[in-house]
Amino acid sequence: MASLRTAKKELRRHIKQKLSQMTEHSIQRQSHAANETLISLPEYQSAKRISVYLSMPRGELSTGSIVADALQAGKEVYVPYIYKVSPPSTETSTSVMDMVALHSQEDFDKLEPDSWGIPTPSAITIAHRKRCLGLQSSEHVGTEKSGDNLEKLEIVVLPGMAFDRKLNRLGHGKGYYDRFLTQYQELLRKVPGPENEMPFLVGLALDEQVLAEGQDVPTDASDWRLDALVAGSSPVRRR
Repeated sequence: MASLRTAKKELRRHIKQKLSQMTEHSIQRQSHAANETLISLPEYQSAKRISVYLSMPRGELSTGSIVADALQAGKEVYVPYIYKVSPPSTETSTSVMDMVALHSQEDFDKLEPDSWGIPTPSAITIAHRKRCLGLQSSEHVGTEKSGDNLEKLEIVVLPGMAFDRKLNRLGHGKGYYDRFLTQYQELLRKVPGPENEMPFLVGLALDEQVLAEGQDVPTDASDWRLDALVAGSSPVRRR
């Protein structure tokens, strides 16, 4: 386990160094190409409810135009919201992630940046938004949920630090997306019906974040594999 953590840490350091040398022009150019590719995917075209990460000011593909296209097309758009909950039998809190719905383009434009510079819904607005998992800040991690109120997503657009040709993903080290997807899957299993499929998972990457052929992202059983990867102006990679 220690060697896996070390390998992930070293890969993040390596990719972060590469990203720090990129020009803003290159990031913007790749963002435009990747966003156009993503919105042309049949899975995106047919989806009525999607989740999209909101990008940092630099160092990763911008997703603003994806949000704008989805809202204009009448799709429901969910974005990450990170907050603290209390684990059972302890007074300490832990940070978890849910997906919350945007109301409109105006709503998106008014989001304030968090400490990472990422546009984020404010806490006072959350009670008036649809939430994918619906775990409240007053509830404990592990609180039993029926799944009845699960807001089903059809596609989830994920960020990451590094990706490989086998569609493995290395996140930023907090585990937010892997835990969210595991919680989502657990709730989905409680919902009766034949159409309870996991959402289509697609990663967005700069070309510099994709490892060379033969190089693999270090993973374990808790890491979710993508269904597709859109990187810069490269062709879409699928399972």
